[in-house]
Amino acid sequence: MVNIALQPGEGLASTDWFPVDAGLGNFRRALSSQGGSLATSLVVALGAVVVCLALAAPAAYGLARFGLRGSRTIVFGTLITQMVPGIVVANALYSAYVDLHLVNSVLGLILADASLGLPFSLVLLRAFMVSIPREVVEAALVDGANRFTAFVRIVLPMSRNALITSGLFTFLFAWSDFMFALTLNTTDDVKPVTLSMYEYIGAHVSDWGAVMATAVVSAVPAAILLVLAQKYVAAGISGGSVK
Repeated sequence: MVNIALQPGEGLASTDWFPVDAGLGNFRRALSSQGGSLATSLVVALGAVVVCLALAAPAAYGLARFGLRGSRTIVFGTLITQMVPGIVVANALYSAYVDLHLVNSVLGLILADASLGLPFSLVLLRAFMVSIPREVVEAALVDGANRFTAFVRIVLPMSRNALITSGLFTFLFAWSDFMFALTLNTTDDVKPVTLSMYEYIGAHVSDWGAVMATAVVSAVPAAILLVLAQKYVAAGISGGSVK
């Protein structure tokens, strides 16, 4: 992919095995035509992370600490939801979005993409929060903190690795989403990079250099996040699996 993106040739069959005459012309064309879509995907992915963690963290803490009746059933049902085909969810969301006037909106995509990471985040955070000693939270309550303050100042900082892991995977789910982007948008007002690349290939099927440059550029944010957060991901997953 990088090889073809760096070569000036437009056809796959005419490219060399190595970019001898490497150039950045394909990347300039990709950024000029896909820059807006990349920005849209970034806004949607970051918004999905915020919404997902804002819902999953307190829900996971409640399931882990308050001894709610049927909490195991809730967790099991949450896992089952990940088995539902995406096209079924997308079609159901479209009908609801029409009534809520959320079609062709950034907010609509943020809410839809947040649902992709919510089950995973809920299960992971609950498994991690169960392992937090009760004595730590009880000490904060004795010192005068209420449950919300203890949750914000004690539980969340101690769950940093799990939060980073959940946020990273939610970002990747939202960044690579194509089903919701295609189903919940009927105009070009809101176009994530996955949908934009799909249409770009159809319009420039002979210009594979620019297509591959777009693919490389769209892969860079995910690759950077994975490299920066890999130690937190390993700690978050292993920490949540102890119990």
